[in-house]
Amino acid sequence: MTPEDRLHELGLVLPQVTPPRGSFDACVLHGTTLYLSGKGAPVREDAGPVPKVGREVSVAEAAAHAREIALYQIAVMKHALGDLRRVARIVKVLGMVNAVPDFTQHTEVINGCSDLLLAVFAERGRHARSAIGVGSLPKGFAVEIEMSVQVA
Repeated sequence: MTPEDRLHELGLVLPQVTPPRGSFDACVLHGTTLYLSGKGAPVREDAGPVPKVGREVSVAEAAAHAREIALYQIAVMKHALGDLRRVARIVKVLGMVNAVPDFTQHTEVINGCSDLLLAVFAERGRHARSAIGVGSLPKGFAVEIEMSVQVA
């Protein structure tokens, strides 16, 4: 079963890839490694207080954001590679959680991303990972994730 077949089986549709807001690329292919820039969710345009995971944002909501980011990153892979069968392995995931200082459930949040990668890519989606807490993220993101992918 191809990754596209798994997406269809899961009832998921890849979102449209939009150009980044800044002087960088959404991804860079160097040799056999595709480096994906950090992607955050949800995007906040207002100037109100920034919600924090562990206060205004629950672990379940933040994990859903991580899953949403993973789906977007898969769309970036497809856009860059043309075919998700070219993904040989998800090598590394770095997940950052905009959390209150005493928050300790970073891994549960980033599992939203990891679980989707495994569901779509099977064993090729198994990866090394870091899940860290940060004091802030751009645009008030609750979660931001970057990845490195081996390409065939």
